[in-house]
Amino acid sequence: MYSSHPNEFETYHSPSAPSAPSETITSGRPPATGIPLNTTSYIYGDNTHQTPPQFESKTPGFWSTGLFDCFSDVPNCCLTCWLPCITFGQIAEIVDKGTTSCAASGGFYGLICLAPGCGCIYSSFYRSKMRQQYMLPESPRGDRLVHFCCEFCALCQEYRELRNRGFDMSLGWEGNMERQNGGVKMAPIFGEGMKR
Repeated sequence: MYSSHPNEFETYHSPSAPSAPSETITSGRPPATGIPLNTTSYIYGDNTHQTPPQFESKTPGFWSTGLFDCFSDVPNCCLTCWLPCITFGQIAEIVDKGTTSCAASGGFYGLICLAPGCGCIYSSFYRSKMRQQYMLPESPRGDRLVHFCCEFCALCQEYRELRNRGFDMSLGWEGNMERQNGGVKMAPIFGEGMKR
């Protein structure tokens, strides 16, 4: 009735079964895991240590910091408190992958904030977009409610999340791409030419 052959689970998960060898990344790019890269460095073939940005996650993750951990980055907390349009512009440029500039996004956010509540609604769309890119949970509440009740804390959390994923927020999207590619700008990709 029962087979005398061990099943796959017993073969791969028994204490006596050999475990898979652990791999050290020595060349190429590290796999995108969606896990924040707090202080992790990778060693590339030329023995340089870099922390590459993690772009889009394939697995659900968690926020690397809490909503009210603003004082873990005091300079950003102060900047966001006095000039939230700068922090929002930096976030929007990274989330939009360089399609809008920091100045344009920040300026538009500043103008929208003149109408009560509109800035919170606009910035909540970017929180939703960022959560979808990195498969982050909608916590502690919905995106609009978080931005409406705690606008500055939400912006600080999003800024820290992107920074913890390896982005240098002062460089913008283009600067981060150049840093990831080792200072080499990528050539534009053109469509197929004419055929004879």
